[in-house]
Amino acid sequence: MAKQVSIAFSPNGVVVPITSILPLKQVKPGVRSSQKYQQVLSSVREVGIIEPLIVFPHNGNPDTYLLLDGHVRLEVLRQLGETQARCLIATDDETYTYSRRVNRMSPIQEHSMILKATRHGVSEERIAKVLKVDVATIRHKRDLLNGICKEAVEILKNRRVSLEVFSLLRKLKPMRQMEVADLLVATRNFSMPYAKALLAATQPDMLVDPDKHKVVEGLTPEQVAKMEKEMEVLQRDLKRIEESHGNQVLNLVLARGYLAKLLGNARVARYLGQHHADICHELQSISESTSLENETSTLPE
Repeated sequence: MAKQVSIAFSPNGVVVPITSILPLKQVKPGVRSSQKYQQVLSSVREVGIIEPLIVFPHNGNPDTYLLLDGHVRLEVLRQLGETQARCLIATDDETYTYSRRVNRMSPIQEHSMILKATRHGVSEERIAKVLKVDVATIRHKRDLLNGICKEAVEILKNRRVSLEVFSLLRKLKPMRQMEVADLLVATRNFSMPYAKALLAATQPDMLVDPDKHKVVEGLTPEQVAKMEKEMEVLQRDLKRIEESHGNQVLNLVLARGYLAKLLGNARVARYLGQHHADICHELQSISESTSLENETSTLPE
């Protein structure tokens, strides 16, 4: 018989007075000036809260709640002078379950959402206003995948790839686009400099326009040829170590995940904060690290 999975939330949302919500952490002053915070502020001002806050009754008291997820949203609501917040009631008080499992939205996912919104009649100007960006940025994301083969899109769809990388991919033929996408994922390096190196190491017959795009500033033809050979060796080496590296990273991610789960328990976090503040700070830094995770993305909280 299959094991039943317990639900993580009460099926019905509730509206809770903001004064009854107790944050588990303070939003640092610098966060308020960040682009993420300003985007959330603009979004809430324009369309309201889309994703409810996650709360848990404090010591069983139905009138006071611990805030498990949504600290930035709560701060924005306070700034806007709101007195109530739409919330979901969690069935346990572990922040790990919610905040550590959020997947940040990738550029390809943003592209898909923009296309879907415009198909439903939402103007590009309206989207730009909600996200607090200029219209040109929205149009750039709208046209992001023009000239990119569907196989490369599938490889990169959940990855946080620099937007400029897609402009370089368009200079490659579909087969080379797939190879480069695989290399970006294998090395977990989605930066523009690395993409430029892969472009420079691409054989002319794999370029859409060899005469136009093969010129690389600061490199002689001999240096480009040497880079091509070295890149071929790198590709072979990457394939050999990919499996063992993946297992090692998985073990590290699991260990960090267990640590994050412990620290996500409000009682454990309070005890460590009171009795072992220095150790608690270091453990928090480890548990909040994202360098070992797949680069994924959603809308900011």
